[in-house]
Amino acid sequence: MTIKRFAVLTSGGDAPGMNAAIRAVIRTGLNRGAEVYAIYEGYKGLIAGGSQIRPMNWDSAGGILQRGGTVIGTARCDEFRTREGRRTAALHLIEREIDSLIVIGGDGSLTGANLFRQEWSGLLTELVQEGKITQEVADRHAYLGIVGLVGSIDNDMFGTDMTIGTDTALHRITEAIDALSSTAASHQRTFVVKVMGRNCGYLALMACLATGAEWVLIPECPPDTDDWQEKMIADLKAGRAAGRRESIVVIAEGAQDRNGKPIGSTEITELLEKRLGEEVRATVLGHVQRGGKPSAFDRNLGTLMGHAAVETVLATTPETEPQLICLRGNRITTAPLMECVERTRAVAKAIADHDYERAMDLRGGGFKQSFRTLRTLLRSLPHKPEPGQKRLRLAVMNCGAPASGMNTAVRAAVRIGLDRGHTMLSVTNGFLGLIDGHIQEMDWMSVNGWASMGGSELGTSRDIPKGRELYSIAQNIEKFGIEGLLIIGGWSGYKGAYELYRQREAYAAFNIPIICLPASINNNLPGSELCVGADTALNNIVWAVDKLKQSAIAQQRCFVVEVMGRHCGYLALMSGLATGAERVYMHEEGITLRDLTFDLEHIVAGFKAGKRLGLVIRNENANPVYTSDFIAALFEEEGGSVFDVRQTILGHVQQGGDPSPFDRIQATRLAARCMEFLIENAQTEAPSSAFIGMGAGGLQIQSIEEFPRLADEQNQRPKKQWWLDLRPIAKILSEPMAPTETPKA
Repeated sequence: MTIKRFAVLTSGGDAPGMNAAIRAVIRTGLNRGAEVYAIYEGYKGLIAGGSQIRPMNWDSAGGILQRGGTVIGTARCDEFRTREGRRTAALHLIEREIDSLIVIGGDGSLTGANLFRQEWSGLLTELVQEGKITQEVADRHAYLGIVGLVGSIDNDMFGTDMTIGTDTALHRITEAIDALSSTAASHQRTFVVKVMGRNCGYLALMACLATGAEWVLIPECPPDTDDWQEKMIADLKAGRAAGRRESIVVIAEGAQDRNGKPIGSTEITELLEKRLGEEVRATVLGHVQRGGKPSAFDRNLGTLMGHAAVETVLATTPETEPQLICLRGNRITTAPLMECVERTRAVAKAIADHDYERAMDLRGGGFKQSFRTLRTLLRSLPHKPEPGQKRLRLAVMNCGAPASGMNTAVRAAVRIGLDRGHTMLSVTNGFLGLIDGHIQEMDWMSVNGWASMGGSELGTSRDIPKGRELYSIAQNIEKFGIEGLLIIGGWSGYKGAYELYRQREAYAAFNIPIICLPASINNNLPGSELCVGADTALNNIVWAVDKLKQSAIAQQRCFVVEVMGRHCGYLALMSGLATGAERVYMHEEGITLRDLTFDLEHIVAGFKAGKRLGLVIRNENANPVYTSDFIAALFEEEGGSVFDVRQTILGHVQQGGDPSPFDRIQATRLAARCMEFLIENAQTEAPSSAFIGMGAGGLQIQSIEEFPRLADEQNQRPKKQWWLDLRPIAKILSEPMAPTETPKA
């Protein structure tokens, strides 16, 4: 049997998360018995050959997961645009018996790879004619396999929900705008912020959605009037009159007006200074957006895409057209590469042709819905109710433990409800507030600045109503005229909502629409694959572990890190995947003495072979006997003089901090749909109660009746947890292989 050989390269602009993909490609390939090569400096290195095409071993991918950029380099290469250059590249691959490529880059890099594949047969024929290879060699490598991964902060590729690097770029942008907002508010000043994205307004749109900025300009949907400058000035002035102390205008680098004239930050700054009569500052974020350590999301996205790329390239046949590795929902899948590239370029063409409706359609339903939601949230004040409109009284509350993104969801719900002409009420401290009548009316500015705030400004509690408390809740629902209830929170919120639903026959007041929005760092709620707050908690864990690893590597140390999650191992597994932990212990799998003995032997052997750090992550409730203290003490005793051990319990730092961009965006999108649900159902004779969430097929709403069927109530987690399917991948990438001979160059 011939051993499969393939190479990986990165091309075009760098993107955080590329190294995670490279690591996954190398280690998955080696695990599958393939020989893996890395091509340094992209297509330029492919043409240069020699030491630029290097064989990889297991340790080649060590220590790169948390690094930004690409460790194998990238470069522009005009020579690869020529047939002569591509013929030289083909020769250098054939010399090493390589006939498959995994290319990580943007649409230009992937288009170049496809052209290379199309010409492959002809290039080999020319090399045979020139006497540089034999016909036998050419026949043995008659076709070139191509698999693409999109590494681009712009998130402009059709077919995939997210591209590698986008989430990290959003982190940089939101952090910058959050910082600018505080200084802008101090001086009652306006800032103009220009962000990257080329012909795609994704970064600008989502940054505005996540930060509460007041105006945004994106290429897909320019201002719809010729006097848009007047409208922008009027909106900003109205915002100040309503009580805002700061104004933030976000501009995508490809922004233009309806006639195709570019709109620049300098132009906007000068206009605002003149018309607002105040100091205006412009900030062009530039390449800081693509720099630095990748977020937890990008590390895991790169890892999962890299693993899938190897599986795809190993299954490639002469009939297989080039494939693109994509993310849809929370699932990694594939799509024809050139179809995705062509649809992506169709957006740029639509913008160039001023066909903005088509450009928005091509971006997809999620992009359009986010833009519609943003237009509501950007308003300085809500629309006035229409004459004769029925004004509903809708309440919002938080339940369960605090989760970053709760305030973001409340803000979106309150403003969308008010803009639709309804009265919005807030309930303080969860069901306790509903029992005690701590309910008050909210106005537009009540939630100003909440988009970026962690914790819960409304307060929250884990109390679940029972007995006479249900009677008090029914009284207060009638007293305050509540006609719909949005519960943002965790397990206790879902249980409480289900209890109100069950008691409808006993209490007529409970016959109102109720909907639960999942907000829990544990990611343990049925009906949603990703809960608001889980991404922020995951990033908090990853940043902390990165620092621990720096400490450990300096002193040959093994860290045992305990993370939250109760009986759900999501945070443990996903943080282990994002940090390269050797072992993850979680409640779903349990811990046995055999596990500990096996893991200890491997860690000791690794340190004796030259390893400098070890990392074990344990879910807080993984096992009642084999605690973090026990594991640390066991490893310390058996490690002897080879390594020492430290235990770290991260605690409530995982719950704190400002919400991540992902959590802010998800909270806003879910809250918008929840308000639609309440408004629709409050005007029916038999209103529904439900819970909402993001599933494999997108956003979904399920009846609260389904809660007992979907929930493992004893362990307070869903019966089916999609992320457990990722456990084998984590094991493949973290467990060292038996020593093997590195393939010769």
